[in-house]
Amino acid sequence: MTVLSGQCLCGQVRISVAGEPSRVGICHCMDCRKESGSAFTFYGIWPAGQFEHAGETGAFQGRHFCTSCGSRLFSVNDEEAEIKLGILSEAPTPLVPRYELWIKRREAWLRPVEGAEQFEEDRK
Repeated sequence: MTVLSGQCLCGQVRISVAGEPSRVGICHCMDCRKESGSAFTFYGIWPAGQFEHAGETGAFQGRHFCTSCGSRLFSVNDEEAEIKLGILSEAPTPLVPRYELWIKRREAWLRPVEGAEQFEEDRK
C-alpha cells in the first residue's frame, strides 16, 4: 500500500496518508483563495482512517494549521481527511486533479486542467 507523507514548513507537524485518495481536486472558491493566500487550493481526500498526524495544530472553521509556522495543512472529520497536497514530501506529486471547483472564480490567465471535470461552483 502506498503511503504518502508530508510536513509543515517548520517540520513540527507531520502527516501521512495510506492508499489512494478518494479524489483529487483544485478549488478556486473565495474561501480557498483566502485560506491559501493563492489563486486556488490543490488537495486530496482520503478516508479519515487512512490519515494520521503528529504535532500541535490550531484550527479555524475545521481547517488545521501549524501553530509554529502557520502552514495550512488539513481538514478532517469522522469520514474524510482533506490534505493540502503542497505539504507532501514528494514534489512534484504523482497525484493529478480530476476536477476543478468554482471555475467561475478561476483567474483568466489559468488554463483548465486537461482532462479534469469542470464545475462552475461545487460538485453536484
